[in-house]
Amino acid sequence: MTVINTNVSSLIAQNAMTVNARAQSAAMQELSTGSRINGAKDDAAGLAIASKMTAQIRGLDQSVRNANDGISLLQTADGAMVEVGNMLQRMRELAVQASNDTYTSTDRAALNTEFQALTTEIGRVGKTTQWNGVNILDGSKSGGFTFQVGANNTSDQRITQSISSISTAGTSASTETVAWTTPAGASDAQVTTVTLGGGGAAGDKISLNLNGTSYDYTVTDADVGAGGAAAQSVSIATNMFNAIKASALTAGIVVTNGTSSALTLTASAVATPFSVVATDSSGLAILGVGANDLLTTAKANLSIAAVDVALGTINTTRAGLGATINRLTYAADNLSNVSQNTSASRSRIQDTDYAKASSELARTQIIAQAATAMLAQANQSQQSVLALLK
Repeated sequence: MTVINTNVSSLIAQNAMTVNARAQSAAMQELSTGSRINGAKDDAAGLAIASKMTAQIRGLDQSVRNANDGISLLQTADGAMVEVGNMLQRMRELAVQASNDTYTSTDRAALNTEFQALTTEIGRVGKTTQWNGVNILDGSKSGGFTFQVGANNTSDQRITQSISSISTAGTSASTETVAWTTPAGASDAQVTTVTLGGGGAAGDKISLNLNGTSYDYTVTDADVGAGGAAAQSVSIATNMFNAIKASALTAGIVVTNGTSSALTLTASAVATPFSVVATDSSGLAILGVGANDLLTTAKANLSIAAVDVALGTINTTRAGLGATINRLTYAADNLSNVSQNTSASRSRIQDTDYAKASSELARTQIIAQAATAMLAQANQSQQSVLALLK
């Protein structure tokens, strides 16, 4: 049928050009942005998967930085402890020298001057060593340092390392005394009182051993913030009492406290004796050194023993730091590997395949040219109707 008003051939060519132009535009967008998915319409499922992978990749990359920052923090602490160890070695040397009877009291006083100066410097190192403005050796971080080494909020993607604080504040940040009364007669039960004094420092671990069973309590920031030394001792004793009361106590012992700094332990039955040992296993790395001097031979010998304990604690702490540094190093390497492979997976979903997109662009350009020629032919074909009117 020959018609004029409706040029069907032209409409077909126009529609083909529209479809082809859309495909050509998509190919040009892929080539210009480098991304196969430039909008949800391009690949809805692929967009969701790629977005989730992006969150993982960015989290993994940040976790690598977290691990490396953690390594730097622990290396800073380790470096400070190296110097503390060197000072302790010199203090031990001075103590050994002062224990020799060839020295006069004046000589020992001179030796003690250096000994006390080193003690003060060790305390200063503990108070002032920082990383990124955070004190790392003063015990203020009683819960330890936690490093996020994973992209997700799960406990197995965190590494925690405690760092013993360095202080020379006497023999202990908190002191415990044990006083007891033995049964006076057949009708009397044993009563033992454990009294805490001297306040405390966050991180101190106070152990109460009842007939061979230990109950440990770690001094908290809240305890330290309770007030002066007396108020701190009351807080510690009260919290210890609540913790012990909630545990399975050794049979035959009743613990009471009230609101004082003492714990009273009473045998629940007559003629049922029990043993009590109270110790303060403080988090302070060089506990006890600050109470020593070299003014007499006996004190010098005690100083040797105190420094030996401090050196042992420093060495143990450094071993723990080294182990965690190695662990963080391996964690960072693994995170980098996971991030690399996840990025490769995302690339296969999201990035432009330039060989394919270039071929698609060439195809659509050729079709566009052919469609333009066909549209011209469709418009020209209507001119044949004029021949019928002659």
